Amino acid sequence: MTTPVSDFQAKTPVWEARADLVVIGSGVAGLTAALRAQELGLHALVVTKAAVADGNTRWAQGGIAVVLEGEHELGDSVGKHAEDTFVAGAGLCDEDAARSILDGGPAAVAWLRASGARFDAAAGGGPALAREGGHSAFRVIHAGGDATGAEVERALVAKAGGQGIPVLEHHIAVDALRTPAGDVAGVAVLDRNGVPGVVRAPAVLLATGGVGQLYQATSNPEIATGDGLALALRAGAAVADIEFVQFHPTVLYSPGARGRCPLVTEAVRGEGATLLDAAGAPVMRGVHPLGDLAPRDVVSAAITRRMAQAPGGVDDHVFLDATSIPGFAKRFPTVHAACAALGVDPAVDAIPVTPAAHFSCGGVVTTADGRSGVRGLYAAGEVARTGLHGANRLASNSLLEGLVVGRRVAEAVSADLAAGLLADPARGRLPERETAVAADRDALQRVMSRYAAIGRDADGLAAAGSVLDLSHQDSPLWTQKAVEDAALTVVAQALLAAAARRTESRGSHVRTDFPDRGGLEWRRSQYVRLSPSGQPVLAEEIRMEGVA
Repeated sequence: MTTPVSDFQAKTPVWEARADLVVIGSGVAGLTAALRAQELGLHALVVTKAAVADGNTRWAQGGIAVVLEGEHELGDSVGKHAEDTFVAGAGLCDEDAARSILDGGPAAVAWLRASGARFDAAAGGGPALAREGGHSAFRVIHAGGDATGAEVERALVAKAGGQGIPVLEHHIAVDALRTPAGDVAGVAVLDRNGVPGVVRAPAVLLATGGVGQLYQATSNPEIATGDGLALALRAGAAVADIEFVQFHPTVLYSPGARGRCPLVTEAVRGEGATLLDAAGAPVMRGVHPLGDLAPRDVVSAAITRRMAQAPGGVDDHVFLDATSIPGFAKRFPTVHAACAALGVDPAVDAIPVTPAAHFSCGGVVTTADGRSGVRGLYAAGEVARTGLHGANRLASNSLLEGLVVGRRVAEAVSADLAAGLLADPARGRLPERETAVAADRDALQRVMSRYAAIGRDADGLAAAGSVLDLSHQDSPLWTQKAVEDAALTVVAQALLAAAARRTESRGSHVRTDFPDRGGLEWRRSQYVRLSPSGQPVLAEEIRMEGVA
């Protein structure tokens, strides 16, 4: 139901709608949750700041890591998948939560296949299985060769449309509505013309994706600006593991490239491609027992170290030799097309590649079914920190997490509503604050790329913080750009605070001044909240049991 409001001032909502669950984001986690909510008899409304099919999900190339009953490699098991996840996570995975999510994978994938998703088939029947970095077995199912995310998104968008899931496109979530008791009871939004509205709902699910636009080069689309993390922080939620940003080892290199760079999926290395420097020497020789299929943090760091040595006079990229892979264009059509656009033929040419920001391993602290520490606020997908990824995500675990937790969060909302645990949306109020701190985006991306990417140290992190302090100003949240810039600023501040405090190297957090992994004292997550003045500050560990 939509109700018009007469006051059209810039900061006053001009329309109002209601739902049982408002889902912010239309990727794998958000659409899965909305569809499951509908199955449970809930009225779900999806809000997305671009078109419904836009976002991170459709750019995922590799696949979904899952051990399917009767369709897995001989000797593989969910337990082995879990062990690989823990190794990649470098001691920071919540093992119970991770096992729970991985155990839910086969059923979630079965639902996705029943929903119309079509995966590549093996010659002998069953799904074709690939192997990616950090995996000890071939367990990654894929679609269209290297277009898995596009197929997943296509299937989910088609099903949502066919079942009449309402979607509010080109609207960005600005702030949560909160009751006097602090419960979340809806969300304030803006359309692309700056017209404000309100959706009242007892449950708000953040499924807003990642933070790739913190950096100059990323595999993420332009809309990956950390809006969900910022909204959660302003609503009183905690975030954790925010210092762990995974850099994909291989995006396609082109001189001076900024923004979203084409991904060269890890499955290319799984099929036998090798990383070479400009002098022709193998990059991963002697670095890790898995060689070119080492976990992503290991490979990205090794490439960064090799580039710093400038072998052959080249200091900004290395090469991926895939000339031994037969039928490259058919197996990897997306990568082949991107290479062809640069005049590179992978059948005869080594592919120029470089690391780029890819995935945020941390996020809003939640349980394995998406409940946050704030009543009425839930999170799923990349914006959430369930404990699955720890300090470094295992390749192709992200689509699986979105599917599993997306379904579970809808079930959690249904249960919380039935138990009377959620607030009356009519009691939700907009925050009194009318502005937020926002830094210049170009300056922010420059300093984050220089000082807070793969190699970090105390002086650089302090310099980045100083630049943000000097370049920011209070900004009214009346446009999409203002909301995004404010989100990037508070997320950057949180990341810098956590990265400065973690005086060790672990997973995707590499400190050049503390190159070794710390002891038991660092085998823990760091939690960040907003202070009363709106500054991210490190907080005590959050216990999540029983939170609605």
